[in-house]
Amino acid sequence: MLVHICCSVDSHYFLQKLKNDYPDETLIGFFYDPNIHPYSEYRLRLLDVQRSCNILNIELIEGAYDVEKWLETVRGLEHEPEKGARCSVCFDRRFEVSAEKAAELGEKTFTSTLLTSPKKSLKQLQAAGDTLAQKYGIAFIAPDYRKASGTQEQNRMAKESALYRQDYCGCMFGLNIQRSQQERITDELFVPISGQIQPESIESRIGMYEKRLKFEEEGKPYRIVKQRFMNWRISMGLLRVRKEVVPAHFLPYSTLKGEYTRGRIDYMLQDLHYMNRDEVKFMTLDTYNRLAQTDYHTVTQLIFNPPKFETEVALRGELGMDTYGLSAILVVEEIPSNKIEIILQSKTYSDVKEVLIAL
Repeated sequence: MLVHICCSVDSHYFLQKLKNDYPDETLIGFFYDPNIHPYSEYRLRLLDVQRSCNILNIELIEGAYDVEKWLETVRGLEHEPEKGARCSVCFDRRFEVSAEKAAELGEKTFTSTLLTSPKKSLKQLQAAGDTLAQKYGIAFIAPDYRKASGTQEQNRMAKESALYRQDYCGCMFGLNIQRSQQERITDELFVPISGQIQPESIESRIGMYEKRLKFEEEGKPYRIVKQRFMNWRISMGLLRVRKEVVPAHFLPYSTLKGEYTRGRIDYMLQDLHYMNRDEVKFMTLDTYNRLAQTDYHTVTQLIFNPPKFETEVALRGELGMDTYGLSAILVVEEIPSNKIEIILQSKTYSDVKEVLIAL
């Protein structure tokens, strides 16, 4: 039996139930989910699905990440709500590829772990599966493993096995609608041009879960715990001196009361130069290199290839400031002596991150 898999939380429970109910079937997992955005989130979910399948001794096949085709398929449905027309088209596309794969492998039946997701409509899924099963001359089975406290059992298993628990279906359109309703920033779609790994970003989670796999391979005990912290993202920062753009690097947790300020350098104290408005401070690239023990020749180099986020946060302490202070600190090659204009679009917000602790 071919089992289309969407995520480890759904599949870990679903696959075990299938094993019990269909003991004569050899289950083959098929991870085909081009709806998942961004690609780093796709990688993270695949990583955890592979771990789950390894635990359950089930073969896993990865389908193509043909995201362009998926985007074309849902074109015009971007603003549809969850369980709306976009979801139906999305199911049809993933189920069709799954049914085609099942027929290609000579399997007589296929199903999907989406059937256990509380956010999905069983009626929608059943209709999509039955239609495609008929087209390819195979059977679609749709067991309802949500009933009889199935969802609670699924959550218990996910917690027990420390599975990655995503909080959106994967689709960028659904994510934007969900975050808008929650009045939260869509930080899953923030990827700095520098490639610097941000706190509680998808890239950060991948690193943690890969480290967890290494612990398991080496037999090291561990625990994943959650911590609340203040997160930060910057979407745009710009410095103009006498109306000319000057390269400037904004240290993490730099914020303004609004998005725009202007003024002049008022005085210097130790390694910082203080602007006369909005608690803005400047430091030279030479000072940055000395404190961070780096060797950047230009600010542009720093912008596109900065050190680790944690290294830059620690710089605030090196400067005698609160490590998580919110004053904007700009790194420049020369301290401006003329009129300064700054545009800064950044946001701080309460967030929760997972931390891997070796025991």
